[in-house]
Amino acid sequence: MYDVVIIGAGVVGSCIARELSRYELSICLLDKEWDVASGTSKGNSAIVHAGYDAKPGTLQARLNVKGNELMEQWCTELDVPFKRVGSLLLAFNDDDMGELYKLMEQGRTNGVPELRIIYKDELHTMEHHISGDAIAALYAPTAGVVCPYELTIAAAENAVINGADIRLGQTVQSIMRDSDSFEVVTTEHTIRARYVIDAAGVYADDIASMIGDNSFKITPRKGEYCILDKAKGYLAKHVIFQPPTAMGKGVLVTPTVDGNILVGPNAHDVNDKEDMATTAEGLQEIMDTARKSVPAVSERDVITSFAGLRAVSGDDFVIKPSDVDSRFIIVGGICSPGLTSAPAIALMVTEFLHQAGLIIDAKADYNPIRKGIPRFREMNEDERRRLIAMDPAFGRVICRCETVTEGEIIEAVNRPIPAVTLDAIKRRARAGMGRCQSGFCTPRVMEIISKQKGIPVDGITKKGGRSIVLTGVVQKGDAYDDRT
Repeated sequence: MYDVVIIGAGVVGSCIARELSRYELSICLLDKEWDVASGTSKGNSAIVHAGYDAKPGTLQARLNVKGNELMEQWCTELDVPFKRVGSLLLAFNDDDMGELYKLMEQGRTNGVPELRIIYKDELHTMEHHISGDAIAALYAPTAGVVCPYELTIAAAENAVINGADIRLGQTVQSIMRDSDSFEVVTTEHTIRARYVIDAAGVYADDIASMIGDNSFKITPRKGEYCILDKAKGYLAKHVIFQPPTAMGKGVLVTPTVDGNILVGPNAHDVNDKEDMATTAEGLQEIMDTARKSVPAVSERDVITSFAGLRAVSGDDFVIKPSDVDSRFIIVGGICSPGLTSAPAIALMVTEFLHQAGLIIDAKADYNPIRKGIPRFREMNEDERRRLIAMDPAFGRVICRCETVTEGEIIEAVNRPIPAVTLDAIKRRARAGMGRCQSGFCTPRVMEIISKQKGIPVDGITKKGGRSIVLTGVVQKGDAYDDRT
């Protein structure tokens, strides 16, 4: 029996697992997908928000500011790229100016430091490609960008290093409870635990209903994005927002930690919790809207597009012990600023567990440090030579667009949470993330996975389950072979 089972291995669930792994507890991190960070945590804006736009007194306001404060330390310990680039909320007219002043005062109430209004001359000095129609901006220096799936992977790996178990590809079918434990029945196993944490993203309400808790409802809100080629990385140095709407923070233009430009999202409520399809109309909507901020944004520079679902439940996060059973902790409705808040949410959930009776004793041998995969593309020539001398596999480039080596892919395959699908390799090593979007490197990546793990090449999938890439192997003498 585990002390705690965490349902959902997104950024929130993984950060909770990492925080709990500090203590003498048995932990299981569980997810229906075949890798961590496979839901909202792989498809969002990647912004570390300053915290001025959350309503004062809400969980969002408090946890946003605290999470922002913690983010740099967490990313340093976990070897995750994080850049405190600052954000600019633009104003185009007098009504927008009123909104800027309102949000500045709201941010100060929330405890956001260093907020100030900047005007046209300073704004255009800071951002050379900003629209000439922008007359001012709310500048928030503490905002930043992080890679959401790298943070998720790193937190989950650190939890595993510190003793947590992880079970992937297991959908929860039912939860039964008695006086001292829960029985979580999945498609593969039955897991017993004294406490359950429901961090299941858009499915959090479905999981809670399994114990009879119907106190909240999740509405999936789809947002579509485009990623521009790194050659256009000069278009934005800061996170550039437009005035927010009732549906969210609006379409932004932002640099990523890897040097691309990210544009999006729009916001449309949907019924299907698996609907992550992009549409021509949606992508055109975000590109047209983004040009209001940065006119040089162009469809010609888009290398890929994607959509993500935000888990919306009213106007605030839903983080609380269930009224049905205080040993069941709900972590639901974690939409924006959920990524920023994740480290702070982990602390809050730990306190709820303690209040519910879980004995929490610190581990003497807890290790907060997780070392990431060497990033060959970021090294100078001397560093590259030393790395290749240690392991010649780092001298063979597999993904030319992103300069990803065989050594990086081999390490990704053999991490504490092994990467054995194409998407898992992509999220850890960036093979396939570049201009050609894996057009050239896929066969070599599959060969490496196959060799390292003994998986037949035609058994390797894109993202697990039935997402097959190859349907079989062409044998000598087949029709195709005869034609060649």
